[in-house]
Amino acid sequence: MEAAGDRSEKLPGRLLAVGDVHGCVDELGVILGAIQPTSQDKIVFLGDYVDRGPSSRGVIDLLIALRDSRSCQTVFLRGNHEDMFLDFLGERGRHGDAFLFNGGRTTLASYGLPQALPRSVAREELPESHLQFLCSLELFHQHEPFLFVHAGVSPIRSLGDQNEEDLLWIRDEFIRNRHPFPWTIVFGHTPQPEVLWDLPFKIGLDTGCVYGNKLSCLDFTARMLLQAERHSCRLIRSDVSSAMASLKQHARRV
Repeated sequence: MEAAGDRSEKLPGRLLAVGDVHGCVDELGVILGAIQPTSQDKIVFLGDYVDRGPSSRGVIDLLIALRDSRSCQTVFLRGNHEDMFLDFLGERGRHGDAFLFNGGRTTLASYGLPQALPRSVAREELPESHLQFLCSLELFHQHEPFLFVHAGVSPIRSLGDQNEEDLLWIRDEFIRNRHPFPWTIVFGHTPQPEVLWDLPFKIGLDTGCVYGNKLSCLDFTARMLLQAERHSCRLIRSDVSSAMASLKQHARRV
């Protein structure tokens, strides 16, 4: 781990994005500790905070504490797993019937709740602050020249015509094709062994932490990639200036 005070911690007004967490609260803590956010920074979280990993409740506690501390600007996107969780709880969402089979059992366990608990009771047992947090999640966020979204976008629809199913669930149709939009789209959802660089079109930041790989955070301002390894929580810092070089041309096109 590099000592504090490297260039990524000196630059004011940083823009950062964090990939899918999936209950990996220790690794998220390592990332946030490495960022040391200031009031000028903006951190965009790409969704999928819950399910599969050991501490969904701890992750949401940590994110709420970060938001309430006002130590930085925070943007929290909705992932397909939050969407399933909300539907399971009787709130606006989709595919709640698949929640338990997609890692939801570990989410309920993190709240000390049995999986056989009726949905209405589970909703009552969930901390109100957590339910409010889940209901407040955004579907996408624009910060020129980037568009942040959980899963991606349909390349054949305008931004105004995108449906929520695509924003939360799309995979190959988005990943394997170029899109016509004037933004680099930053997304999670589909785990990759390493960050997916397909510039100037897209950057994929889900590096499968919950599957034993790494939790990734990209500092767009310093052009630095921060990654916390699963279980060991070892922090890796990588200069990605060369990988992001083509963004300059894309920014001019915007």
